[in-house]
Amino acid sequence: MKQFISFVIKEAKHILRDKRTMLILFGMPVVMMLLFGFAITTDVKNVRTVVVTSQMDHQTQQAVERLSQSEYFTITATAGTPREAERLIRSQRADMAVIPGRPTPLPLPAREGSNYCSWQIMVDGSDPNMAQQWTNYAQAILTQSVSNKSIYFPPSQGGIGGGSLRLLYNPQMKSAYNFVPAIMGMLLMLICAMMTSISIVREKERGTIEVLLVSPVRPLMVIIAKAVPYLVLAFAILIVILLMARYVLGVPLVGSLFWIVVVSIIYILLALSLGLLISNVAQTQLVALLLSAMVLLMPVVMLSGMMFPVESMPQVLQWIAAVVPPRYYIDAMRKLMIMGVGIGEVMKEVTILVAMTVLLLTVALKKFNVRLE
Repeated sequence: MKQFISFVIKEAKHILRDKRTMLILFGMPVVMMLLFGFAITTDVKNVRTVVVTSQMDHQTQQAVERLSQSEYFTITATAGTPREAERLIRSQRADMAVIPGRPTPLPLPAREGSNYCSWQIMVDGSDPNMAQQWTNYAQAILTQSVSNKSIYFPPSQGGIGGGSLRLLYNPQMKSAYNFVPAIMGMLLMLICAMMTSISIVREKERGTIEVLLVSPVRPLMVIIAKAVPYLVLAFAILIVILLMARYVLGVPLVGSLFWIVVVSIIYILLALSLGLLISNVAQTQLVALLLSAMVLLMPVVMLSGMMFPVESMPQVLQWIAAVVPPRYYIDAMRKLMIMGVGIGEVMKEVTILVAMTVLLLTVALKKFNVRLE
C-alpha cells in the first residue's frame, strides 16, 4: 500500500508541476462556465420591436407600454402600416413588429362586456428558435389583463385565450439553467477521459511505462495510481463548477447536494474508464487527442441533449445518442439540480451510468492485461 501511495504522490506531483496541464484543468472550466453562462445564451433581451399604430387605442397602448417596460423588448420605431414595419425588419433595423387589430367583444364562454384585441406578430424567422421565443414572450406580455379587460389571442392565431402560462423550475427562462448541467457533463468527460488517456500514452512515447510496469507494484495498481490524481482533480473541478453555478450564474441547487456529488463521482469513474480504454488503443498523444475529439467532444456536444433535444433528432441519431454517457448524466443533473427531485426519480439514468462504467472498466482492464501478456 505504501508503494501504491508513493506512485499516486509521484503522479500528483507530475501533474502539479505541469503548468499547461493545470491551466487546462482549472482554466477551461472557468472559461466555459463564463462563456455559456453570459456570452453564449438563448435568453431573450433587447429585441428591437416596431409597433404599427394604425389601430391603436387606449387598451392596446397600455399593452405596448408593458412591452416596452419589460427587459425583453425595446421599442425602436413606430410604423403606420404593416408593410412599412416589414421593410424595417427586412433592412435589419428591427427584429419584430406587433400589429394590433380592432377591439371586438370577447367571445363566449369568456366574460361578457369585455373586449379583446387580436394581435399579429411579425418576426424575423432567420433564426427559428429565437423567433419562437420572441413570439412566446410577446404573447405572454400582450395577453395580460389590463383594467379587468383581456387582451385576447384567438385560438385560430395560436395564442392563449383566457388562459395563463406557468413556467415550472425556470420561470425567468434563463439559459444558464440548461447549460450548467450540460457543461458539467462535457467538462468532466473531457478532463477525466482525455487527460487520463494522454497521461498514460505519454509514458508509452517516452518509454517510461516499461520501467513503471517492472516495479514491485502490480501493473494494474500502476494504472490505477495514475488515475487517482485525476479523480481528485475532477472532484475539485466539480466543486468549482457548482460554486460558480450557484454564486456567479445564480443557478439554484434545489436537489440534494449529496446525491449530486454521488452521481457525479459515478460519472467521473466512467470517464476515467473510457480514458483508460483510449490509452490502450492509442500509441501516441496525437492519436489519443484525435480519438478523444471524435469519440468524446462531438458526440457530447451534438448527441447528449446539451444543445439540441434528442427527441427531435432522426431515429438513427437517437439510437446513437442512447450510447452517449453524458446524455444520462446531463439528464440526471437537470433533474437533481433544477427540478429538485429525489434519487428515485433518476434511478434509470444512474443505473445506465453504473452499467456503462462496469462495462468500460472491464473491457479496458481486459485489454490492458492482454497487452501485458
